[in-house]
Amino acid sequence: MRETFLAGLSALGLLASMLLFLEIGRRLGTRWLARHPEGGPAGFGVLESAVFGLMGLVVAFTFSGASSRLDTRRQLIVQEANAIATAWRRIDMLPEAAQPALRESFRRYVDERLAVYRKFPNIEAAVVELRRATALQGDIWAQAVAALRTEGGQHVIMLLLPPLNEMFNIATTRTMATRMHPPTIIFIMLAILPLTGSLLAGYSTATGKRRSWTHMLGFAVIMAGTVFVILELEFPRLGFVGFDAIDHALVEVRDSLK
Repeated sequence: MRETFLAGLSALGLLASMLLFLEIGRRLGTRWLARHPEGGPAGFGVLESAVFGLMGLVVAFTFSGASSRLDTRRQLIVQEANAIATAWRRIDMLPEAAQPALRESFRRYVDERLAVYRKFPNIEAAVVELRRATALQGDIWAQAVAALRTEGGQHVIMLLLPPLNEMFNIATTRTMATRMHPPTIIFIMLAILPLTGSLLAGYSTATGKRRSWTHMLGFAVIMAGTVFVILELEFPRLGFVGFDAIDHALVEVRDSLK
């Protein structure tokens, strides 16, 4: 759970920094009003609106993207389970002598595919399992091609090889999907914009005689909590967000490989 701890620590750091910037902004505003009792600088409201509008846009864009990528990863799990089940059934069309070895390789392959994601959040161990699964793809393909070259196997070439190819392609797509994330600059903006907004918001509160800690803390908590949720959605399996229910589709397929 080290990654969850880091995400939580980042959110807490953002929370504390926002509270600090709110206070700094308030003190700067108090100094300005002491020298210029007529009010804040010209155009300040426009600047504040622009910053908060941009912050809302970036948060909405990042949250929507993280949620969409999470849903895509879930769909890929179901697609892989279906592809494996289809390829498994097509083995029935091969000569009987070639089936046992290929079926055993299939079972080992599905075991390795399940092990890849069960190793998370231990990324190093997951990579080891991924390499084993990739090596088994080569074994399965070689066994299938050899079986198709035997007498009685040629007529099912187009029935077996496409499902195998789809099964391997989806596995690759799942791997790449886990590596697809927004550019680093987006995460930097997720930190800079709330801090800038806090500074401006604190400046605006200088017109009041007392600090409204409820509003200041509420604003900071909501923003920090939103960033934490975005990180959890963007990096599933490393924190509280998982795929246990969807993974069961692949587990059921493995149980059916008798």
